[in-house]
Amino acid sequence: MNFIESLVLGIIQGLTEFLPVSSSGHLVIFQHLFGISSNDIAFEIVVHLGTLMSVFVVYYSDIMQMIKSFFGGIAKPKVSYETDYHFKLAILIILGTIPAVIAGLFFKDFFESIFHNTKLVGVTLMITAGILFSTKFFTNGGKKLKAGNSFLIGIGQALAIFPGISRSGTTISTSLILGISKEEAAKYSFLLSIPAILGAAVLELKDFVGTGIDMHQLGILVTGFLGSFIVGYFAIRFLLSLIQKGKFHWFAPYCLLLSILVLIFL
Repeated sequence: MNFIESLVLGIIQGLTEFLPVSSSGHLVIFQHLFGISSNDIAFEIVVHLGTLMSVFVVYYSDIMQMIKSFFGGIAKPKVSYETDYHFKLAILIILGTIPAVIAGLFFKDFFESIFHNTKLVGVTLMITAGILFSTKFFTNGGKKLKAGNSFLIGIGQALAIFPGISRSGTTISTSLILGISKEEAAKYSFLLSIPAILGAAVLELKDFVGTGIDMHQLGILVTGFLGSFIVGYFAIRFLLSLIQKGKFHWFAPYCLLLSILVLIFL
């Protein structure tokens, strides 16, 4: 992999990790079209960490408060859950992460076997388009996040392990359909991405340990990291703006068009 390929894949990762168009689906498509390989485990780790860093920058205050509230509220979890917003949010993120953990642990080989299937990506992108378009009819949510709906949102995130199913698209759409407010839906989705992205990086790190790193590739890794981090940051800001304006469903036509093109030409 050269610097240009590293930058391109880093930008694709940062842009599509948070925009509801499926980062995995786009990586499959771009690798197929241009013969770019991202099988470098170290590269996979750094671009995931780049997107993770962008979430930390945007939600730094909430994340720090959650950490503080979580460890401070362990002594009296029931009381803290009822009175401390950030403690409750931390618990709900843990709960929402469980479905993805189960899917990743027990179906890892299956998902890896279908990852490069472009026809499957064509079908799943069409599903993503349908999910996104459905949010057009759910715009007046006022319900609070609770254990039950958080777990359902987590199931949506687990389904996004399929390439072509957007993680942010599925989690935000599920939240809106369940009646969660736009602001809370977006925040929960992005915060829920932290353990998901970190977990994916840890799984890749397990395969990387013992293989070492080629220091000559350090510049390429940094390029991929910066590309995914910077673009990821602006992608989050852009998406938050669209969600607040009730335009989240605008991504549906793009996913549908891309789905049709993939099914016809790839």
